Amino acid sequence: MRIVSLAGGIGGARFLRGLRAAAPDAEITVIGNTGDDITLFGLRVCPDLDTVMYTLGGGIDEQQGWGRAGEHHVVKEELAAYGVEPQWFGLGDRDFATHIVRTQMLGAGYPLSAVTEALCDRWRPGVRLIPMTDDRAETHVIVEDEQGRRAIHFQEWWVRLRASVPAKGFALVGAEDAKPAPGVLEAIRDADAVILPPSNPVVSIGTILQIPGIREAVEAKPVVGVSPIIGGAPVRGMADACLTAIGVETSAQAVLELYGSRLVDGWLVAEQDADVALEGVRVEARPLLMSDPEATAAIARAALELVK
Repeated sequence: MRIVSLAGGIGGARFLRGLRAAAPDAEITVIGNTGDDITLFGLRVCPDLDTVMYTLGGGIDEQQGWGRAGEHHVVKEELAAYGVEPQWFGLGDRDFATHIVRTQMLGAGYPLSAVTEALCDRWRPGVRLIPMTDDRAETHVIVEDEQGRRAIHFQEWWVRLRASVPAKGFALVGAEDAKPAPGVLEAIRDADAVILPPSNPVVSIGTILQIPGIREAVEAKPVVGVSPIIGGAPVRGMADACLTAIGVETSAQAVLELYGSRLVDGWLVAEQDADVALEGVRVEARPLLMSDPEATAAIARAALELVK
């Protein structure tokens, strides 16, 4: 079976680990969100790609869900001692190595898709990981505070401000001119199914779908989504702040309607959201808490059954 999954950070990465366990013989291609990417200290950082790579490769910090296990922060402390900004984004020493390799390869002319493939040669994630685009398309957040109405990088809003300043909207800068990375449209075209994991529907999966050509390709395939909202709240993260910013209620029903029946054919919801319905979409209720590897694999198996 050939499966394509669109994935963001922690939730997407953990679901993919369950999907890999539930379908060990499947050929899985992951199209990763790069809207969160940012340049820090002269280095290109790709948080969602790295979270997927580290999680599936066995190098993730399991407790926080991002960054490397057994991490140290000597470089971060030294940069702070020099007064180098930003100090609100904490890169670990092991993580710095990944960003140095990526930045060197990008500087040598390799596209991000080739760089990601090279990094995965070390981590062996068991899936094919492709960025949504090789072009720079960064998510910026429209905010209004004492400095007036302005746009800031998503990472500043998400990490430094912890989404405490209400967002007025999001802009994927560069999206109009971006092209899907090599292999993205081909993987979707050849897939038996596309699975949308419980990633942020606005700034993860929604971002990937903004790259010209991707949504249309996905709409042509059988698509099953796993709700990121359980009982009116995100399991973790701040998807509620993102949904509110675009005028969407934080509920499994509202996220399904946001995706729409043209995109989604099947929708997995938590048992407490069993009343969710949308014409043209088959909805099934299952336990959706990814509390351990076995529970996560069970969710992935339910998604695969819904595909059938």
